[in-house]
Amino acid sequence: MYLLIPAAGVGKRMGSQRNKLLLQVRSQSILAWTLLAAQAAEEISWIGIISQPTDWPEFKEIIANLRLTKPVELIIGGATRQESVYNGLQALPTEAAQVLIHDGARCLATPDLLNACAQAIRKCSGLIAAVPVKDTIKVVDGNGIIQSTPDRQNLWAAQTPQGFNVQLLKQCHAEGIRQGWEVTDDAALFEKCGIEVQIVEGEETNLKITTPQDLAIAEFILGSRG
Repeated sequence: MYLLIPAAGVGKRMGSQRNKLLLQVRSQSILAWTLLAAQAAEEISWIGIISQPTDWPEFKEIIANLRLTKPVELIIGGATRQESVYNGLQALPTEAAQVLIHDGARCLATPDLLNACAQAIRKCSGLIAAVPVKDTIKVVDGNGIIQSTPDRQNLWAAQTPQGFNVQLLKQCHAEGIRQGWEVTDDAALFEKCGIEVQIVEGEETNLKITTPQDLAIAEFILGSRG
């Protein structure tokens, strides 16, 4: 299975002016933890990291130090996540029929979750890892006034990996460019094109590292795993 890792972001909410994936958690960078999970997932055979060339020297050093046995390719990222994934799709080997896309900042995803998504995408067109929402969600207007309370039983919090049929995802990205759609994940492109996306149950610990508080939680979770 082919894995694309969007890794082009700057950690503004982290209070950092550099790529947040270079920040350290328990003596390893965030990117390193993500790559170690991919290395340990038997279903993953190829890894593409979508990022800005300014980060490549440090990324190459991380990759070399990990001594990964799977091929890793660096791919030039775009101005948005959507553009970055589009670039990543163009860089996939021609034989890639399905792809997993996993945010580099979700460094706590386990190899088991990557394997489960890789196996599931062979049987459907699109999927996302997600967990049931535990909080009550309120829909509010621009003035902060509650408009509605959706049924929590129907709400899931989206994570990554997300998996797709490569040809269909390329078509959806092309349509997104034609229509000028701006989306925050690839599943939304499938939804806009009327293609079903399935849920694979994710992991409560599969956090996206965004704030300093998330870093502290990641330290604790990784420490508890030994």
